Formats: sequence, structure tokens, C-alpha cells
Amino acid sequence: MGCWRVPCPVLALLLLLCPPPLPACPAACRCSPGEVDCSERGLREVPWSLSTNTSTLWLGYNFITVLGPRSFSLLPGLRLLSLVHNRLELIHSQALLGLGVLQELDLSHNHLTMLTPETFLPLTSLGTLNLGSNRLGELEPRVLDVLPQLQALLLQDNPWVCSCSILPLWRWLSHNREKRCFSLPEKSLLLCRVPEQLNKYPIMAFGDESFRQCHETSLSPQHYIAFLIIGPFSFIASIFFCTFLGSLVVFYHSLRRESHCWRRPRICRMH
Repeated sequence: MGCWRVPCPVLALLLLLCPPPLPACPAACRCSPGEVDCSERGLREVPWSLSTNTSTLWLGYNFITVLGPRSFSLLPGLRLLSLVHNRLELIHSQALLGLGVLQELDLSHNHLTMLTPETFLPLTSLGTLNLGSNRLGELEPRVLDVLPQLQALLLQDNPWVCSCSILPLWRWLSHNREKRCFSLPEKSLLLCRVPEQLNKYPIMAFGDESFRQCHETSLSPQHYIAFLIIGPFSFIASIFFCTFLGSLVVFYHSLRRESHCWRRPRICRMH
């Protein structure tokens, strides 16, 4: 029996009319066009076999503890990412690479204790960031400064340490809440946890006078440079001064001895 062959032009036409199949939906997720829901599936890491056309990804209520490098690099069109109610403790500085169009990120109800600016640097379009209900005691304003499109920030229910270390964040929030394009929802829930006497005191209720002691004790880099210059100089100057003073004392005693010998030459000769 001879083999039936499809002419090349016909085969090419069939390939154009039948595009390659999209990546299969991960077994633990539910997929619809542009949206992947992997909530409450007992996941311990981010699924890899996701469609590159995904614009919304729900990963809440799982057991993810770490976001490794390039966890979402195959999802360039992602606009909403929710990791709410996981056990996140660490986000690698390159975990969010490739998410240049992401608009909303929900990291609430996790175990995050610190964040770095490098982590959020790729999120140039992020408008809403939810960091509520984590374990943040302080937050560097540089983490927020790298988000040029940020319009809404949620920080409630974190164990904020209301010492001088909270001053940079307080300044940032005080300055940015006056912008009409920026909102800080639920400001009253931004409460101190430490020290005990300020427990549940609203951070935004502080005034500039509350940080007067921090202004007085804080040193700028210029101060440290001045100390490095003045310190050695003062030490060397003190050595020269002591040497000069000692020389004067020796010279003075020599003059007195010569004067004494001039008046009583016999006694000096005996000595």
C-alpha cells in the first residue's frame, strides 16, 4: 500500500490554520483565558507551567515560604499577583524580574520581616502594594521610592517599632499622603507595637516634635568625615604641644641651674 503524502503548500496552510496548543493548565490550578487560580492547593512553590498570556495569578492560601530568582519571568503580561495568606519569609532580590507591567501585588498575611529596594525595582508599573499583616518592624523608604507609579499602600497590622528607626518611614508617609494621586488606606490601623508604652498608638499621630531627640543624636555622613579628619589631627597636634611644653620646662630648668651656678661657682664645681 502506498503512503499518502500531503503537498507542501497544503501542509503549510494547515499549520497556519492550526496554531500550536497553549501550555496545559497546572493540575493544581483552575485556568480561564488570562487568569490562573491556584488558591488553596497546598502549593509550596510557584507553578512553572503557566501560560505566558496569564494576566491574573491567584496563589493565596498556600504554603509558599520563599520566592526564588525569576519566579515569574515567564509571565511578562502579569498585571495582578496575589500571594495572600502564605508563609513567605524571603523574597529573593531577583524574584520579580520580568514583571514590568504588574499593577497590583498582594503580599499580605505572610511572615515577611524585611524587604530590599532591589526586590521591587522591576515593578515600574505597580500601583497598589499590600504589605499588611506581616512581621515588619520597620521599612526603608527606598523600598517605596523605586515604585514610581505607586498610588495605594497598605501597611496595617505589622509589629512596628516606634523608635528613631521609624522616622524615615514616618517622613515618607507624611510627605506622600499629601499627594492627591497617593492614598494610604486605613491609616488608623498603622499602629505601634514596640515599645510597650506606645502599644497601639497610631504612627501617623506623631508630630515632628516627637522625633526631636532623634534629630539631636543623629549624625550625618559629613559629621563622621569631620571626626575622621579632626581626630588624627588633634592627636598629632597634642603630641607636638606636649613636646613643645616639655622642651620649655627643660629649658627653664637649665636656665635656672646656669643662673644658680653663676651666683655660686664653688658649689657648682663641687657638684
